[in-house]
Amino acid sequence: VLATKGQGGFGQDQDDVIMVPLETARRRLTGSSGAPAGTVRQIALGVARSEDLAYVQEEVEVLLRERHRIAAGAEDDFSVRNISEIVATRTQTTRVMSLLLGAVAGISLLVGGIGIMNIMLVSVTERIREIGLRMAVGAGPRDIQRQFLTEAMLISFGGGLIGTLIGIVGALLSAKLGSLPVQLDWEVVALAAGCSVATGLFFGFYPAHKAAQLDPIEALRHQG
Repeated sequence: VLATKGQGGFGQDQDDVIMVPLETARRRLTGSSGAPAGTVRQIALGVARSEDLAYVQEEVEVLLRERHRIAAGAEDDFSVRNISEIVATRTQTTRVMSLLLGAVAGISLLVGGIGIMNIMLVSVTERIREIGLRMAVGAGPRDIQRQFLTEAMLISFGGGLIGTLIGIVGALLSAKLGSLPVQLDWEVVALAAGCSVATGLFFGFYPAHKAAQLDPIEALRHQG
């Protein structure tokens, strides 16, 4: 009985294996498959420190070339794979996927922000008399700008909240119906909510600034 190791570098479960003598495996399990007697198809090596992986790989390659009597300059008839290479490949793949997902999220924020800006511009146009009335009773440009910025952030936060709830429900359903566990990171959820508010603040600035620059007299005379 071996110690628990978990998933290996190639995706297999290292705890879901049995160890048998080499000759027994050849006779009872795999057979020779046309290979010469005494052939070893695969060797797994472990090192105490990850820093020694490159050194051990080089030493193994030198030893195998010597044992296989491979002439200088000739190609190897074997392959040695380093677990760090697999980890680097997986990390690169994960990074590319993260960039793609980030690009999709950025496009979504851009489209949503443009929608918020259009909504707020329409709102300013339809509420010109209201803005003029507020200015007439003492509200300054900063008050008007703050009002419309707040409305834009509330709209974006509401949309972000709905999207977050849909995402949480989808994740929980995936965990319940699928075989892979799903863990929610509430810091990421909070970051998503913050991004939605920031989107409303950024794209709502122009409509709010436009509303704050209206002339009170002209605004009161406007016929909606």
